[in-house]
Amino acid sequence: MLFEDAPLVPDFSLELLARKAGHWPVAGTDEAGRGPLAGPVVAAAVILDPENIPDGLNDSKQLTAIQRETLFEAIMATAEVSIAASGPRHIDERNILRASLDAMRRAVAGLSLRPAYVLADGRDVPQGLCCPGKAVIQGDARSVSIAAASIIAKVTRDRMMARAHQVFPLYGFNSHAGYATPQHRAGIEAHGPCLLHRMSFRPMRRDDVQQ
Repeated sequence: MLFEDAPLVPDFSLELLARKAGHWPVAGTDEAGRGPLAGPVVAAAVILDPENIPDGLNDSKQLTAIQRETLFEAIMATAEVSIAASGPRHIDERNILRASLDAMRRAVAGLSLRPAYVLADGRDVPQGLCCPGKAVIQGDARSVSIAAASIIAKVTRDRMMARAHQVFPLYGFNSHAGYATPQHRAGIEAHGPCLLHRMSFRPMRRDDVQQ
């Protein structure tokens, strides 16, 4: 009871359990951008070097933007990394869960070093992986490999949405990255959706027809 409210801190124990069972190397995978009204969902897969794990890895949501940027560079310099994305049309056609899992699958497939086991954040293991995998609820707070993937995915997506602002400046993508802020909703109301908006998401979704 004393520590039940304490935040989880990711470590390397799940990776070591997999290695003890004969599965090595181990990749962590996570995504960023399931909730926004616009833009892609971005997934990353990371195989950390056990002898050179960057300090401070944590769930990307628990880190400041500066911390994420610093860790992004450290991860890219020391680990095997792959990134994949599912765009708005893919999300609309397949739904956000399937699009997210497919991006995670493709991120794992893109690793230059083939993993023997995958730790995937969430409740689902992406289908079609090249190896066995395990879904880890709150994985970005439990596994440093998943935490590293969450940082790579978050920073990559934020950079993508900042660039999107240069093309579609009416919505403020550089400040909210496509999430449903009042500024973003006001932009949609005033100008209608753009090519980056997920038309299967409300308020773009037009299925509330009055009887």
